[in-house]
Amino acid sequence: MVNLTQFVAFAAVARHLSFAQASRELGVAPSSVAKSVARLETRMGVRLFVRTTRSVQLTADGEELFRRCSDVLAQVTELEEMTDVRSSEPTGILRISAPIGYGGKVVIPVIGTLLAQHPKLRADLRLSDERVDLARDGLDGTLRFGKLPDSSLIAREVDRQPLVLCASPGYLAQRGTPTTPADVADHDVIAFRMPGSGRDRPLEFRVEGETIAPTFTPRMWLSHGESLVDAMLADCGLAQVPQFMAQDALAVGRLVELMPTLRPEPLEVNLVTSGGRTLMPRVRVLLDALRLRTGYAKANGMPQ
Repeated sequence: MVNLTQFVAFAAVARHLSFAQASRELGVAPSSVAKSVARLETRMGVRLFVRTTRSVQLTADGEELFRRCSDVLAQVTELEEMTDVRSSEPTGILRISAPIGYGGKVVIPVIGTLLAQHPKLRADLRLSDERVDLARDGLDGTLRFGKLPDSSLIAREVDRQPLVLCASPGYLAQRGTPTTPADVADHDVIAFRMPGSGRDRPLEFRVEGETIAPTFTPRMWLSHGESLVDAMLADCGLAQVPQFMAQDALAVGRLVELMPTLRPEPLEVNLVTSGGRTLMPRVRVLLDALRLRTGYAKANGMPQ
């Protein structure tokens, strides 16, 4: 007989590589998690973890089992939750990841409101600019910038962020103000190196209905979005960032927007969930609340 409790305990330890963190996630004692894993190892006749006083690592057999059981456990969770799909009261732990900057400025305030509105709801928000694996990391969804290339996942748009090219008054006083896209080649450009691909995000402009991306040689590379604003404020050069990152500095004149009439197409922000999975009430309320806060619902004629 398959004992799902043992597999759930194993998967939690595999995600965290820690029995203590797994026990906190599951709400049980560490000894209970350890016993479940030990019984699973005995039943399967393989060692799943290498344990020392300082670390827990998956064995080759453990890695293979984790890969196979993650999707299965996700489907089991879906079946258990289907009875609650039409519930008006979201419950359980909402497990979501988001980019660091967007998570702090937009997602955390939304989740704070949801927790106040729904007493049975809890939240596990993981802020990272790295791409995540929903099944492996045990997530209900993730917020991502840009279009989604993976067709096995479902992307639901929650926001469209204008991209603004900015520089500090101090930098512009030293180097002059670029007025055309071609001018950026003569300036110090701070490039954003995308964590997922390692490629530089291009500078884009919309000119007479066409998107253009002039060539330039970066003076500085950064792989954390919020740091581009810090670098601009330190007079390091100009950069193109989502508006939410720069709006506070723009409002008080610490940054100046350049060529505002040539902004490119806005950057999509999507709530990404596993393909084929029913959208649980806790995820649905997050989707609706994000669209309401960002103005996406109003702009697209959705109920508010």
